[in-house]
Amino acid sequence: MTDVRPYQLSDAQLLEHLDAMVSVTFADLTSQFMLLPRGSAFVAYEEFLAGYEAVRQATGGFAGVSVDRLWNALRRNALALVAIRCILGISPPEWEDLTFEETGVRLPSNWARGLDGRVKRNHAFFTSSTGMTALTVERTTLLLQSACSALSSGAEETPAGLIHRLDKIDTREGLESVRYVAQQHVPYAVLLYERYLGRPFASHRDSVSELVGDVMESAIEEQLTSQRIPFRKTRRAERVPGFDQAPDFFVPDELAPSVIIEAKITGDDGTARDKVSRILRLASMRDQRIADGRRGFQVVACIDGRGFGVRRQDLKDLLTATRGKVFTASSLGDLVRNTDLHTFRPG
Repeated sequence: MTDVRPYQLSDAQLLEHLDAMVSVTFADLTSQFMLLPRGSAFVAYEEFLAGYEAVRQATGGFAGVSVDRLWNALRRNALALVAIRCILGISPPEWEDLTFEETGVRLPSNWARGLDGRVKRNHAFFTSSTGMTALTVERTTLLLQSACSALSSGAEETPAGLIHRLDKIDTREGLESVRYVAQQHVPYAVLLYERYLGRPFASHRDSVSELVGDVMESAIEEQLTSQRIPFRKTRRAERVPGFDQAPDFFVPDELAPSVIIEAKITGDDGTARDKVSRILRLASMRDQRIADGRRGFQVVACIDGRGFGVRRQDLKDLLTATRGKVFTASSLGDLVRNTDLHTFRPG
């Protein structure tokens, strides 16, 4: 039955061929890990290079690093902030922790992450009226103070079994290491080793994790809109009365839902399992409504990514709970005609 999909079977047929339908759905799952959305804050190499050059030139080729010199770099190109952070080899929240250790001042949680995103979107941020507020200047100065201190001292001695975060080729000996790497051709093996420690595209992958899910949701919206089917797409973390967690789509709306759609693309099996659990709760709610003599709703799952291909039992539970109404990116074109969505198409 490799040419048949679970959403094409009756309830009895699905139960009879459940294991085969799990295998069919596994085969339909596509691994999306090689493709990432760019997002509005993506920084191309040429842009990053301009930020790095702003730092290099403002510091005289890292001959001297001071808060004033780094501020000159930021005013020249706000992406200098990202370049400084990458020299340190830390994330924005870690820069907040470093700032507390070096200055004793605790910045608001995730403030540095927000600043990081703003400079990626606006390379003139520190010369704009919105960027140069007194509070932003004060807090950014604290970040730069901690950076100067860390870069001047380099990696500290550590007990056996530990490694210092600055114990890398460009910061091990402080500014001397930074100058050396800036002036010399770094061996390719060193680049690969740093990449091994940090994982390529890791920071960008984290920053666009929500956009990855939006790929499936956008495709569903296109299907519904093109066939003029009324729907309500919920916002992230929205509260909907009667639901512990708001589903992704209600058709026609949340007041009288006939079809509820959950959507997810993920390469992580833990995230996939969380989505399966949410769908199982919706199926339980549907069954309870019917048992109470109320009108139920159809539960539909639109999933993809290798995260859903890890546990057969989870996919078996998903197919059972949705009564076979599970669609992947490759079968999304069958969504409307194989669910109750087709009843909402205008004649």
